[in-house]
Amino acid sequence: MSEQMIVLGGGVIGLTTAVALAESGQRVRVWSRDPAGETTSAVAGALWWPYRIEPAGRVGDWALSSLRVYEELAAEPHTTGVRLVEGLQEGVRLAELGPWAAEVDGLRQSARGVRARIPLIDMPVHLDWLRRRLEAAGGTVERRALDVMPDAPVVVNCTGLGARTLVPDPGVRPVRGQLVVVENPGVTEWYTSVDHSSSATTYFFPQPYGLLLGGTAQDDDWDLAPDPRVAEEIVARCARVRPEIAGARVLAHRVGLRPVRDAGVRIEAETTASGGLLVHNYGHGGAGVTVAWGCAREAAALTASRTPLL
Repeated sequence: MSEQMIVLGGGVIGLTTAVALAESGQRVRVWSRDPAGETTSAVAGALWWPYRIEPAGRVGDWALSSLRVYEELAAEPHTTGVRLVEGLQEGVRLAELGPWAAEVDGLRQSARGVRARIPLIDMPVHLDWLRRRLEAAGGTVERRALDVMPDAPVVVNCTGLGARTLVPDPGVRPVRGQLVVVENPGVTEWYTSVDHSSSATTYFFPQPYGLLLGGTAQDDDWDLAPDPRVAEEIVARCARVRPEIAGARVLAHRVGLRPVRDAGVRIEAETTASGGLLVHNYGHGGAGVTVAWGCAREAAALTASRTPLL
C-alpha cells in the first residue's frame, strides 16, 4: 500500500490535486483551515480563461488540460456545476492571445472582441462535487489550522495565499476582488471587459443562483469587507452594457483575495530537513479554476519521486 499523503488547502487547487492523487491509488488526507464553501474558490466567478496568472509559457498547457476535463464534466452540469456558456471578451483581439487559443473550439473574432463557448462553473456545487469524488476514491477532508508546515513523509502544499506565511513566501500577495450577486433579469451570456489602466473590471456571469457582477482587482488589499460604494460602481458599469441590470435586486455581496505570486505559479518539489517530500502547488492568481487540473496532474506527478512504503 502507498504511504499516506497530506494535501494542505481545501480550495479548488487542493481538492483537485487530492482527487488526482487519490484516483492514482494514493492514500490522501486534505487538511483545510476553512470548509470549502468559505474558501476563496467559493467566491470565484469561475469562467475558464487564463487571467492574471504567470508564467505565460506554461499557463496554456495547464489551462487546456483543465479545459478538456471541464468539457466532459459539462455533460452533467447539475452534478458537477460545470456548464458551457457563450459569451464575449470585449476589446480582446484573437491575434493577441497565446498559442493556447488555437486549441479552443469555437473561439472566434467578432467586431467587439473575442467570442467563445467555454466553461462557466458554479463553484459551491463544483467544490462539493470534488469533495465527494475525493471521498469516493478513499480520500478524506479534515478541518485543521496550521502555523507551521507539517512534518510528514509527503505533503502537497496548495495553501494559496496562506503560503505567504506557511512556507514562508513573501512573493505571495492578495489581489482583492469584490462582486455583487443580483437576481438575473434574463441575461444568458457571460461578458467581460478588462481595463488594464485601473483596478476596475466589468463582467457578469449568469449562474444558477443569480447573475454575478464584477469586479475589482486591487493589489495588496487584504480587506474582506464589501465596500458599498464599490458595489454601486460595479452595478453601474455592468448596467452600461446591459441596462436591465440596473433594476435587478441585489442578493449578496462577495469579496475574495486572489493568491498572486510575483514569480508566477510554483509547482516544484523539495526534500525537507527530516527527509520528507514537500510538493508546492500555489500562486495561481485569478485563474485557479482555469488551470486546476493541469496543475494538479503536474503536482501529483512530482510525488512519484517518493518511493512508496510497501
